[in-house]
Amino acid sequence: MYQEITVEELAQWRDDDRSFVLLDVRNNDEVTMAALPGAVHIPMPQLPDRISELDATTTIAVLCHHGNRSARVAQYLTGSGFADVFNVEGGIDAYALRIDTSIPRY
Repeated sequence: MYQEITVEELAQWRDDDRSFVLLDVRNNDEVTMAALPGAVHIPMPQLPDRISELDATTTIAVLCHHGNRSARVAQYLTGSGFADVFNVEGGIDAYALRIDTSIPRY
């Protein structure tokens, strides 16, 4: 089962240079509007074909717009043998609202 992480915890991980992959599963047009630097972008519909691009032994934090798609992806990853998976609660919208107001909201 995946775990939940708040945007505040995600920001702390980034500040601490913690070793993890931030997986952005939003569509291309959404990433064009607003993105977090260093994220790996694999749109949700492409994940089954591109799952081999991810390391199952690495901590993964999954991000989408509000946290719904990322929760489904986090569940998919844990069901596929990924052991350390986190869903970012509230997604990039919460991150833009509470952490980095320079990120456009949509």
